[in-house]
Amino acid sequence: MAAVTEWPWRYWAERKPQQIALINEKQRLTWADLAVQVERLAAGFMLQGVDQGCGVVLKAKSSQQGLLAYLALLQCGARVLPLNPQLPTVQLMALLPTLDCEFALSLEGASLPSLTPLALRSQTFQPRYSWNAQQIATLTLTSGSSGLPKAAAHTFSAHLASAAGVVSALSFTSGESWLLSLPLYHVSGQGIVWRWLLSGAGLGIVGEQPLHQALETCTFASLVPAQLWRLLQRPSLPATLQSVLLGGAAIPEALTEQARARGIACWCGYGLTETASTVAAKRADGRPGVGRALPGHSIRIVAGEIQLRSPALACGYWQHGNLIRLTDAQGWFTTRDSGEIKEDELLLKGRLDNQFFSAGEGIQPEWVESILMLHPGVTQAFIVPLEDVEYGHRPVALVTTREPLTLSALAEWAATRLAGFQRPQRWYTLPNLDSGGIKISRQALINWVAEQEKRRH
Repeated sequence: MAAVTEWPWRYWAERKPQQIALINEKQRLTWADLAVQVERLAAGFMLQGVDQGCGVVLKAKSSQQGLLAYLALLQCGARVLPLNPQLPTVQLMALLPTLDCEFALSLEGASLPSLTPLALRSQTFQPRYSWNAQQIATLTLTSGSSGLPKAAAHTFSAHLASAAGVVSALSFTSGESWLLSLPLYHVSGQGIVWRWLLSGAGLGIVGEQPLHQALETCTFASLVPAQLWRLLQRPSLPATLQSVLLGGAAIPEALTEQARARGIACWCGYGLTETASTVAAKRADGRPGVGRALPGHSIRIVAGEIQLRSPALACGYWQHGNLIRLTDAQGWFTTRDSGEIKEDELLLKGRLDNQFFSAGEGIQPEWVESILMLHPGVTQAFIVPLEDVEYGHRPVALVTTREPLTLSALAEWAATRLAGFQRPQRWYTLPNLDSGGIKISRQALINWVAEQEKRRH
């Protein structure tokens, strides 16, 4: 791995200018080509007023155009906030005033409130801002499970520290290529970008291609389980695909075993927005843990809660020009995730924020979900609370199954494996509530269940 002391695209353009850096369905860019395009876009942004320390919202998909804009804004010294194009205006109006963004670049058509729009144009002079690894590079929004999302501020060095752990553990080298299959506004998408930049490898762009076609040029991919399930239904798999890093949901052993039997090594991991992506990982082996802390990161359990210390941690939550500290005096970050160390690896139990009570009994949704995922016919499972006058709350199951498994048959199977208070009161097929992210919103599922129950009465 390179010791990064300058803009990574410049570094690789000087050392291996003709090696392929970007791959999409229409063209391939070398590192030299990439550096030139980034320089020109950065010059265009600077002519429009973007300078060191500016806050810039980037509303874009994980396209080649969006990626180049992301890199060029960083080279201007901007503090880049990648934004989910599907966030409604009412949420943006509540969120953006706290984040000190002067400019917005929207590659999705609609403009953003109270921000100066940028045009995506190229100029030929070279931007003057120099590399500083300790400069804040990005603001990345958390999931907002307990209110408005927070904006985790990461330096360049934090992104690179996250990348270094994954690159080392998965042996991702300059001769490999990783598909940018996840959105830039999600920390997992940015994690892919920084692994690519650190290793000087290739990066695949999905574009308008189906996933299986885009994977034909890549050896590595980050996928959620549902994507891998669909891929494995195909009669033939992408010939070059070797390794998949899975995340975003519970990972069934049946899935990883099917993938292994067809020549794909699966990895499972644990990370947060605050840690710039993955901090623990292992090769999927049928055991429920997610492995040990990757090199450079530390994990401990205090009163059943996971705490992390890492150079990849955000330097704070950005709010009104200030950084709200994440860590205690010793540098430990309290995650609000429940877990334990078992057989020398981290075992996740779920978000403490997700726990609810039924007749005085605590229910951890992720634990019940893990039991349901043991059935070979279940591909996705979520447990959410439904308000109940007598019990306080009752658990409701939302699942995706494969034929011939029915919901009634699954309920019968689960009855002997769950305690009475854990057994779902209702069973639903998991609805399609796509919000553009890689995780399904539990709050959206809770709202959907409440609406279904209203219609029943």
